[in-house]
Amino acid sequence: MGVEAAAEPVGTLQLAVAHATRLLQQDPRLAAEQADEILKAVPAEPRARLVLGAARRLTGDPEAALRILEPLAAEQPRAAPVFLELGTALGEAGRGAEAVNALRHAVQLQPSSPDGWRLLADQLDASGDSAAADDARARYLKAATRDPHLLEAAAALVENNLPVADAKLRAHLAGHPTDVAALRMLAEVAGRLRRYQDAQELLERCLTLAPSFDMARYNYASVLVRQGNAAPALEQVQRLLAREPRNPAYRFLQAAALANVGDYAESIEVYQRVLKEYPQQPKIWMSLGHSLRTAGRGAEAIEAYRHAIALDPKLGEAWWSLANLKTFRFTDADVAALRAALERQDLDNDSRLHFEFTLGKALEDRAQYAESFEHYVAGNDLRRAEHPYSAQATKAYVDRSLQIYTAGFFADRSTIGVTAPDPIFIVGLPRAGSTLLEQILASHSQVEGIMELPQLPQIARDIARAEGPDEDFAGKLARLEPARLRELGERYLCETRPLRRTDAPFFIDKMPNNCFYVGLIHLILPNAKIIDARRHPLACGFSCFKQHFARGQNFTYSLADLGSDYRDYVRFMAHFERILPGRVLRVHYEDMVEDTSAGVRRLLEHCGLPFEESCLQFHENERAVRTASSEQVRRPIFREGLDHWRHYEPWLGPLRDALGSVLEHYPQVPPDL
Repeated sequence: MGVEAAAEPVGTLQLAVAHATRLLQQDPRLAAEQADEILKAVPAEPRARLVLGAARRLTGDPEAALRILEPLAAEQPRAAPVFLELGTALGEAGRGAEAVNALRHAVQLQPSSPDGWRLLADQLDASGDSAAADDARARYLKAATRDPHLLEAAAALVENNLPVADAKLRAHLAGHPTDVAALRMLAEVAGRLRRYQDAQELLERCLTLAPSFDMARYNYASVLVRQGNAAPALEQVQRLLAREPRNPAYRFLQAAALANVGDYAESIEVYQRVLKEYPQQPKIWMSLGHSLRTAGRGAEAIEAYRHAIALDPKLGEAWWSLANLKTFRFTDADVAALRAALERQDLDNDSRLHFEFTLGKALEDRAQYAESFEHYVAGNDLRRAEHPYSAQATKAYVDRSLQIYTAGFFADRSTIGVTAPDPIFIVGLPRAGSTLLEQILASHSQVEGIMELPQLPQIARDIARAEGPDEDFAGKLARLEPARLRELGERYLCETRPLRRTDAPFFIDKMPNNCFYVGLIHLILPNAKIIDARRHPLACGFSCFKQHFARGQNFTYSLADLGSDYRDYVRFMAHFERILPGRVLRVHYEDMVEDTSAGVRRLLEHCGLPFEESCLQFHENERAVRTASSEQVRRPIFREGLDHWRHYEPWLGPLRDALGSVLEHYPQVPPDL
């Protein structure tokens, strides 16, 4: 599978080609000169042409390289090294799809080539095909590994047999704890299982042992981004780019990290630069659309999503991204395309559920509510099969918390936490109006909105993992020493500081699920403000049901689970209203719509902020908004959405039944809670 040699005088030509090949890594310009000399003597010599093409690429001229390599590949269709170099040059020339094809041909010719699989993985990442990139990296590990035990684990990874891969890698690491290849492979297993903290720790060990292990560093940065720790991820990406500034996978990850730290202008620029070189990459167009949408450039976002769909009509996530704008309306041709897509037999579950949710939204906008609901149910059923949820576990969590969190419990710990008043937490279930409250507060001169932050849930997960063998979070929190609680408060402020872009004294953390961490907030940040965003239970519940969440809201895929979770949330918050009166401000969405001026003044008073007219003109605020309500909060408050759920009331029985007395007494807290 090597390059077929031309007829040659034995010895002399071989030595000259070998010398030129060695020069490639030391001095590509000299390598090119050597190859030119060989070709003067033997004009058709394929190995010298390969060296010359590689040298042209390494000296920054991929187009010149391609003028040599493309005809060479046509002449040498079974030469893996030629297609490996061709794929690399195509990638650097911005011809990503062709690069993938060339590299796939290279590894088909030579499956044992680690470089081939690694380069293919990078190109697949640049195209946004993370699943295929993961598979290529698993095959890279298999090709790069010679230890028979690791070969078995790598084979299991290729087959996505994660239990077998996990067991074999742990057994190997028990005897070889510093094997960085095994550590990276085990991190790969943890990442596929969404155990991102485990993956992070494994990769940190790996990089301590082998700081130059770039693939591990790339995986480490990716895991940090997935957990919302984008600032440290960006530092890792910059280190990678210093070594390989044109690597498409690194640049793609850089754009994602920039978006996650709130630098949307730079994120958009990076995406646009990558797309000039890789214009045929639908998932990168979709990612660009996400950044444009968050930055308030809605028309450009629609154009980017449309471009992604034109490149890949089966990309259900791009269709859903249009639907998720909320203000977008699909054409008759779009609806026909959505129906046709769902008739296909080659859709994977992820694409299918995106199409189901999208068609549900398109039909809802056309007042075809019965059929719309059927598609919402189908999408939720697919999602729930992948991400099961235990409503009983949430109930047990709340039961135990209410036992431990008493007025005396907090009185005994009243002087423990960090006294900084900076954070304003907006909590509650998703789709309850929290983005509206954030937009109002972020329009105040003293407040910065930095959206949904993962730091507090990560602190909670760390407590749950580290503090003792029992399972209840409240019990573990109760055992923490005062110094540890202060340390956690400082950690929260330290980790959120890089995300603050202004010198405003206050900032907003709008993670809805923090409602179940109110006790933790009060202990570690006793002067932080807490606002509970509340909305009619059926309106909120159905809005969650028809919303496809990317992650973290597994209770929303069943109406019964939604009702149960809403009931437990109300019970939990009512308890805090009793034991810490005045600590949490409850704001009903309906009240804010009915009398916005009074609602805004009440909100500002709770936060200790003077009234500013700009808070009433929140829709004029040009700040970035990342949530599903991004386009809606850029308009004045409107009433028409208040009772929209009633169109679906005939089918909301499971939600109504699970809500019970919560629904009967809304907006008050039922007496039995």
